[in-house]
Amino acid sequence: MDNAGKYRELREMHKEFIYHGYDIADDGIFFHFSIDDYHFYPSWKTESGLLKNVTPFLEYIIFNLGMAELVSYWKCACPPVVKVKCGSLDEKQCLWWKKLYFNGLGEFFYRNNIDADFDSFMQIVPDDNGKRKYSCERKVGGYLVAVGGGKDSVVSLELLRKYHDETLCYIINPRGATVECAKVAGFDESKIVGPRRTIDRALLERNADGYLNGHTPFSAVVAFSAYLFAYLYGKKYIVLSNESSANETYVSGRQGNHQYSKSTEFERDFRSYVTDYLDDGIQYFSLLRPWSEWQIAKKFVTYPQYFPVFQSCNLGSKTDTWCADCAKCLYVYILLSAFLDDETLVKIFGKNMLDCEKYEDMFDGLVLDGKDKPFECVGTKSEVRLSLYMAIKRRGEKLPYLLSRYAKTNPPVPQSMDNYFDNDNFVPQHLIGLLK
Repeated sequence: MDNAGKYRELREMHKEFIYHGYDIADDGIFFHFSIDDYHFYPSWKTESGLLKNVTPFLEYIIFNLGMAELVSYWKCACPPVVKVKCGSLDEKQCLWWKKLYFNGLGEFFYRNNIDADFDSFMQIVPDDNGKRKYSCERKVGGYLVAVGGGKDSVVSLELLRKYHDETLCYIINPRGATVECAKVAGFDESKIVGPRRTIDRALLERNADGYLNGHTPFSAVVAFSAYLFAYLYGKKYIVLSNESSANETYVSGRQGNHQYSKSTEFERDFRSYVTDYLDDGIQYFSLLRPWSEWQIAKKFVTYPQYFPVFQSCNLGSKTDTWCADCAKCLYVYILLSAFLDDETLVKIFGKNMLDCEKYEDMFDGLVLDGKDKPFECVGTKSEVRLSLYMAIKRRGEKLPYLLSRYAKTNPPVPQSMDNYFDNDNFVPQHLIGLLK
């Protein structure tokens, strides 16, 4: 049976997904979801005592974090009804969450060949459909910067260097690259907020049994969890490092964005949600939204101290290495090849990825119109072509295989992005000057 058939079968077998509730300890949060007899208990572990004083506002933030978490468990069987037994959701909120789930599961639906439609893929049924609105009862100030270990968050940390003393790094499940990048930027462990997020093994067991799997809008989990920790640590600004390139569709000829919850549209929606239901005294924004990935790479190479420690390969994240065998690695290699020589790049990645014939298909997906982009967090094809143009000029006549192959197509000279600036952003006015 194909996955489209499995989707229909599982929805017949499992009619309801239930968000039962959450427990709050002084050092952690424990959610409870279920699909019939399958129960899931994902958790977040925090610094001891951080959650000791529970207020109605704190509880409501945690409830909303659970709403962001639940889609990862729902998608294994995709029950048509989601019952919410805790918290409260009015009609507008239900539509907000449906939009996030539907768009954030775009890759999941596409890869599994599921022809889902917005109206019928899910019905959210809350026990309490009243509207809740709370106020942040504490004074907030300074910055909480999400650090993923890649070049983007490094650039944000460096741009905000003058605000270093009022900044904390936010790292979910700290690992080598994330912690080392923070340390190179001058943040010791006392300046790192590093909660441990745990996926319930029961979900992995369902996947092993043949239930559905795929990409979910994880950056929405980052958004709501960062809001939670900004509140707990008294920070006013939640700083992400998503760029304008995150808005581009991945599937030729149709809408489908691998990184929807990194898009400007989601950022706008999240900020509206905070205003309507939480407290916009805590502000969420992406500092790098006005820039393209190419501009970020150009800035990043001016910080060579990070070359030995930064890492943004999903496959190599557990071992803090570049696998040098995936589309994400090839994409970052291409971007940096515009500014760095191959000797430096080989020290970072372990090999010359532009000299590997087997990456032709991935390369074409990153570069050519009419080809689907690889489902990874990669930028626009125009900035890839600009990087390749610069890489070819930098290397002269001695070109590695993929550059030589591309040069033979006689590509047009791409337009410079030096002066690109996307004005559709939410960067606070006092920080805009950092980007111009």
